[in-house]
Amino acid sequence: MSDTVSDFIVKRLRQWGIHRVYGYSGDGINGMMAALRRADGNPRMVQPRHEELAAFMASGHAKFTDEVGVCIATSGPGAVHLLNGLYDAKKDHMPAVAIVGQQARMSLGTDYQQEIDLVSLYKDVAGDYVHMVSEPAQARHLIDQAIRIAIARRTVTAIVVPNDVQDLPMADPPHEHGAVFSGSGYRTPHTLPDAADLDQAAEVLNAGNKVAILAGAGCKHAVDEVLALADKLGAGVAKAILAKTMIPDDVEYVTGTVGLLGTEPSADMMAGCDTLLLIGTRFPYAEFLPVEGQARAVQIDIDAEALGLRYPTEVNLAGDARATVAALSERIEHKKDRQWQEKLIKKTRDWWALMDERAQVRASPINPQAVFAGLSRQMPENALLACDVGSGTNWYARHLKIKRGVMGSVSGGLASMGNGVPYLIAAKFAFPDRPGVAMVGDGAMQMLGNQGLLSLAKYWQEWENPTAIVLVLNNRDLNQVSWEQRVMEGEPRFDTSQDLPDFAFDEYAELLGLKGLRLERPEDIERVWAEALAADRPVVINAYTDAEIAPLPPHISLDQAKSFMSSMASGDSDAKHVIRESMRQMAAKWF
Repeated sequence: MSDTVSDFIVKRLRQWGIHRVYGYSGDGINGMMAALRRADGNPRMVQPRHEELAAFMASGHAKFTDEVGVCIATSGPGAVHLLNGLYDAKKDHMPAVAIVGQQARMSLGTDYQQEIDLVSLYKDVAGDYVHMVSEPAQARHLIDQAIRIAIARRTVTAIVVPNDVQDLPMADPPHEHGAVFSGSGYRTPHTLPDAADLDQAAEVLNAGNKVAILAGAGCKHAVDEVLALADKLGAGVAKAILAKTMIPDDVEYVTGTVGLLGTEPSADMMAGCDTLLLIGTRFPYAEFLPVEGQARAVQIDIDAEALGLRYPTEVNLAGDARATVAALSERIEHKKDRQWQEKLIKKTRDWWALMDERAQVRASPINPQAVFAGLSRQMPENALLACDVGSGTNWYARHLKIKRGVMGSVSGGLASMGNGVPYLIAAKFAFPDRPGVAMVGDGAMQMLGNQGLLSLAKYWQEWENPTAIVLVLNNRDLNQVSWEQRVMEGEPRFDTSQDLPDFAFDEYAELLGLKGLRLERPEDIERVWAEALAADRPVVINAYTDAEIAPLPPHISLDQAKSFMSSMASGDSDAKHVIRESMRQMAAKWF
C-alpha cells in the first residue's frame, strides 16, 4: 500500500522529532487517525476526554519541554474546541501546531454539516501560518512550514486537511515551475546585540544606585547569568508569574513575584529603584513598574516587538537572554555599595516570615495558605508543578518557596481556568520519572479538571514514578472573581454567579481507581501531603478551604480599601466572615 497524505504527515512529524500528539477522533480526521495507528506509536496519539484538554496538553508540553506541542482534532466542533488551549500557547509564546480536519473539498461552500471556514476561524490564533491542504503535493511544504514557523516564532500554527485529501495517495511536488521542495529541521540561533548597544546598556546600569531586575519566562535558560548579573549590580530580582519556578527563591536577593499576585519586597523595589532591567518578559501591569520618569531602563528580549512595550526603555537589546546577559555582565562593574541589595534582602526575609504567619491564621475550616505552605515544606526537589487559574494562583505565587530543579507553569497571558490537570498530564508524559502536583480550584476542576482525571486514570500506570497529585481547593466559590467583585468593582459578592455545588472530588478519584484524600482539619495538612507524596498511584486531595481568606495585594491602595468597604456595606452575604478573616490577615503583618 502506498503512503497516503496522512501517512506522510505522520512520518514528517516523526522526522521533526515529534513523538507525541494530543488529540480526539472524529469522522473529519479519520484518515489521520488511521495513519497514526499504522505508525505504531511513533508518534503516539494521547487521547484526552475533550479537545480543549488536548490543546492545553500541547501547550503544557511546549512549556515543560521547549519542544513544539502538537494537537489534532476533527472538523467543525472539534476544531472549535481546540481554540482555548491554543490561545493559551499563543499568549505565552509557546510553539504549538494544530492539525484539524475539514469536510471534503467538493462540499465546501455548500453549508455542509460541520463545515466551518477553519482558515478564517484560525486566522487570529494561528495568524503567523494557517493553510489548507488542497492537494497532496502541498502536504510536504505545509507541514514543514507549520512546524518551522511555530518553533522559530514561538507561536501557534495550523494546517487544515479535508477528509478526502487525507486518504489520497501522497505525491511529491512536480519538477516544474511553481513547485517548492521544503525540508525538515530547525536549529535555534543565539542572537547577540551589537557591542555598541551592550556598551550603552552597561553605562546605564553601572550608573544606577538602586537597580531592579524583572525576570520573565525568557530567562528560563539564563538563570545563572541573571543571578550573576544581579550580584554584580547589587540588584534585586523580581519574577513575573511565568518565571516563578525558573528563578529560585533560596537566593537571598530574589524578591519574589511581582504584580497583583506579587510580594511586598518586589513592589517596594519597583517603587524605590532608579534603574530597571527587564529580561525576557512582557509583564502587562504597568502600575506595578516604576512610575514613568523614575527609573532609567534597559530591556532584553529575543522578540524585538516586545522591546519598549511596557516601559519607556532607554536601551533595547534584541537578543537571546543567556548570551546577551552574559555579554552584558562582562561590561558591568561590581558595585561595592550593597546598601540597596541588603535592604531588599531584609525585606524579603521579613516577607517570608509574614507568609508563615499568615498561613497560621485561623480559618474555617482551613486556611488555603496553610495548605500551600505544607506543600512547600514537603515539595520534592525535582517536582513538576502545574497551577490553575483562580485564587490558588495567589498562594502558588507567594507561598511556594522554589528551589533549583523544580519546574512549573501557569496559564499566564490568557489566564484561563482549566489548564492545571492537562498541564500535569503533559508534564508527566514528558518526565515520567518525576513527581507532579497540580493546584486547582473547585471551579476549574468542575469546568474541565474532572474530565482530565479520566485521562490521568487511563495513563498513569505507564509512568515510572506514579506520583501525580491534584490538589483541589474546595471552597464552593468562584473565589478569585468574588474578590474582584468586592475590591475592583466595589460590589458585594454576586451569589448567583459565584456559588458552586460541593463535589466529592476524593470519592470521584476513588471511583476512577485513583487515591482520594480528604483534608478538613488544619492539623492534618502535613500528614495528607506526606501520604499523597508516598502513594503508589495518583492522588486527588479534596481540601475544604475558607473562601474568605483575602488574596491581599502587596500594598492596599485607598481606592481598593474604599471599594472593599463599599462591597461589605452593600449587602455581601458573607460580610461578617470576610471582615473578620481580613482583619486577621492584616494583623499578621502588624502584630
